[in-house]
Amino acid sequence: MIIALSLIGWMFGRKAKQQATSTSFKLINDLGDGFYTWNGSIYKSDIVRACIRPKARAIGKLVAKHVRSNQSGLVIDPEPNIKLLLQEPNPLMSGQMLQEKMAIQLELNNNAFALIKRDDETLQPTEIYPIPTSEVEVLEGPSGELYLRFYFEDGSKMIAPYSDVIHLRQDYNKHNLFGENPQEALLPLMDVVKTIDQGVIKAIKNSNVIKWLLKFHQTLRPEDIDRETKRFVDNFLSADSKIVGAAATDAKADAEQVKHQSYVPNEKQMENVVERIYDFFNTNRKIVQSDYNEDEWLAYYEAVVEPVAIQLSNEFTRKLFTRRERGHGNRIVFESSNLQFASMRTKLALVAMVDRGAMTPNEWREQFNYAPIEGGDKPIRRLDTAPISEGGDTNRKDRDKGDDDREDRD
Repeated sequence: MIIALSLIGWMFGRKAKQQATSTSFKLINDLGDGFYTWNGSIYKSDIVRACIRPKARAIGKLVAKHVRSNQSGLVIDPEPNIKLLLQEPNPLMSGQMLQEKMAIQLELNNNAFALIKRDDETLQPTEIYPIPTSEVEVLEGPSGELYLRFYFEDGSKMIAPYSDVIHLRQDYNKHNLFGENPQEALLPLMDVVKTIDQGVIKAIKNSNVIKWLLKFHQTLRPEDIDRETKRFVDNFLSADSKIVGAAATDAKADAEQVKHQSYVPNEKQMENVVERIYDFFNTNRKIVQSDYNEDEWLAYYEAVVEPVAIQLSNEFTRKLFTRRERGHGNRIVFESSNLQFASMRTKLALVAMVDRGAMTPNEWREQFNYAPIEGGDKPIRRLDTAPISEGGDTNRKDRDKGDDDREDRD
């Protein structure tokens, strides 16, 4: 038998059941007792979506890697379970979609949450789910540990230890735990946008007004007026009219064209409001319309995307690994190649770095979204295309051979 179950309950049910048994939680009062998300109406704005989309997609393109760096050397993705967790954090989405979803929540609320579900016995992380909460409260356990109580739009709620919650935040100011809600700063701008949109809609509706006025020279019955008006429309204004180029009139009426006035908001005012919204989201028209050059995207990436990438790396590292594991050099890195947005000329010029061993052939091919080739992960040199580790031996052999030749000549 199939039992109906809410998605929230399926995603977080087990974790909520584990933590809800405790009764010793108390509310922490810290400039307000929690965080309340803004209602979803802001995301209905096309301007807001356009501002958020480039950043969310750029964050979704970040590649998460498990790095272990210690005295034994540097190893990338040493544990398959962590690698798979980063690539597919849960059955509902890939790592890219998780990162995009958290980026959107971060932009809308200046806070984004994701829950780490762990194995009951080993306590190793097994799944990561974004938390689409509408309200969050901070709780304190009997030993001083922090918990968060999440409320969802369907009325359900969940309690989770803060150590199992990946928490991104921005505009981190007054509250010691949460980023400031952007509603107070953005709401006045959104009210202006709404007013402008309503003005445009009214202007469009008002555009369907009378364009011609017939002034009859004699008094006519209403049905005659309607008949003559219809005849005028059919003969001169209809797309099916057979009259082309010239028309004849009689003395029954004068036709006068009504001058149309377009009551639309001032274009300059509209541009100023849009620019202020762009400024609020740290973007601009070129970024929104994908009309940027390499330098413009690099500036946007360093100012807007890179801070979130650093925060993601720190949060995933802190919450996925214990202090001991971090002490042994385990960390999560979210990296992105700015070359993804480079021009074709710049990408082609990178072949010089392949010739010098600064890039592997597969790293170069990745910039063009080409599949890797066998043996392409080894650096090569232009002279003999041998792996760098063998390059020194090759050069030494060449020098030794040259010395032997000189001795033979002597």
